[in-house]
Amino acid sequence: MVVAAWWWLATPVALTRAPIDAAAKLECVSYAPFRNEQTPHDPMLIVKPEQIAEDLAELAKVSKCIRTYSIDNGLDKVPELASKVGLKVLLGVWLGRDRAKNAQLCDIAISLVNDHPGTIAALIVGSEVLLRGDMTVGDLRQTIQSVKPRVNVPVTYADVWEFWLRYREVGADVDFVTAHFLPYWEDIPPRAEDAAAHVDDIRKQVVAAFPGKEILIGETGWPSFGRMRDGALASRVNQARFISQILERARQDNFRVNFFEAYDEPWKRRWEGTVGGYWGLFDGTERKLKYPAGVAISNYPFWKLQMAGGLLLCIGVFAVALFMPKRRTSPAPLASWAAVAVSATASGILLGISVDKMLLESYGIGGWLLQGFMLMAAVAAPLLSTYALMSGRALPSFLEVLGPPKGLTPLFMSNMLGVTLIVTTLLAAQTALSLIFDARWRDFPFAALTMAVVPFWTLAFLNGAKSAERPLSEAVFAGLFALAAVYVVFNEGFENWQAMWTGAVYLLLASALWRARTPATA
Repeated sequence: MVVAAWWWLATPVALTRAPIDAAAKLECVSYAPFRNEQTPHDPMLIVKPEQIAEDLAELAKVSKCIRTYSIDNGLDKVPELASKVGLKVLLGVWLGRDRAKNAQLCDIAISLVNDHPGTIAALIVGSEVLLRGDMTVGDLRQTIQSVKPRVNVPVTYADVWEFWLRYREVGADVDFVTAHFLPYWEDIPPRAEDAAAHVDDIRKQVVAAFPGKEILIGETGWPSFGRMRDGALASRVNQARFISQILERARQDNFRVNFFEAYDEPWKRRWEGTVGGYWGLFDGTERKLKYPAGVAISNYPFWKLQMAGGLLLCIGVFAVALFMPKRRTSPAPLASWAAVAVSATASGILLGISVDKMLLESYGIGGWLLQGFMLMAAVAAPLLSTYALMSGRALPSFLEVLGPPKGLTPLFMSNMLGVTLIVTTLLAAQTALSLIFDARWRDFPFAALTMAVVPFWTLAFLNGAKSAERPLSEAVFAGLFALAAVYVVFNEGFENWQAMWTGAVYLLLASALWRARTPATA
């Protein structure tokens, strides 16, 4: 079952058109040079020209043009470096609330346009300032009008399509309309399979709203990893599929597309969660193309290694069941073996996914600690629970592990199982509260949490303690998880299988904790 599951999960997808092909270069792609811990929020950061030149040399192989958003942090060198590799530039000016700074940046941008007339194809004065509320529409129009007579290239403004339809008067000030279409982030996001058609339908609405103006899709894309929103699943296959379908529609209807974005940007994960860092066509760490032409596209390119790790854990769980327990005097019942099989299979399938999520979702020291402890608990739980199950022992209560001995005989394996349960409960509570109070950016911990909770649940129901005293702490956590399960599912929607799965695991953990009993000590 583990092998079959991974064979299915890693099935490559064949697309009618390669998403990235050097033989048919992209029209344009958004570019920011920031790597690792670099961030545009650091005013002292100046990205080295050599770093930018290295990126542009790679981008020139797959794109005719790049779009920038700012001329700070060393990006004023982009036009000069782009000219050396034959790239055109849509030069962006980042406008904000500071009028003096806006004027200074516009002056620098105008100077760059005049110094590189053959490289800078257009000037983008502001990006999403109306969406952010940084400027009024009157101030924005005045800024655009002040810049336009001073350059000999087309001038535009960039914002999400809703704001172009809301503030149509801005269309009178620009040479063409630059509209952003990011279906994943819409209030009701479409499925990835329908996203390209959705973007094209809205593009036609914008075309109708601005007759005689070219409509440039200034941003469109799909994330390759991160949380699910409604039916919109972030994945490698879905990203490649969306790019391929948009390119085909652009070819058929003859419109220009700028893809968001060139490279994954790790710094965005602090502000937008995991999904914010994985919109690139190139990997942000190794700076390599995610989908080379002619290479099969899979959500799990390292699936054989992930499957092998899962098989080892699966075998380990069965080995514990067969050889470790010595206390039992009679053979374990069939139900216990069925529980072992369920725990081993779930762990074997989900270990590779859990490791993948840890590597991609962990950000900062706190993130790595959280994900690391979750993974350790996920690996330990099926092994320790199997030992307890086959030994005839119950799931220990929190009090047995943390409270005074009260005459109880401390057992190392039972204590380790109890510690693992406590760690799992605390981490699950943290994720549940996050999904209740700060859900937009939070990932769903369905894989690692399932690995830990399923063996706890089988142990609680098959080897339950006989005492009638229910501990208060377990009851409180059980109530929290039951409420969180209901809230998460209804808040995220029934199309979001990650939310449904996570809610189901919270309910399993709640039911296991509700069955906890503190054994009598006398």
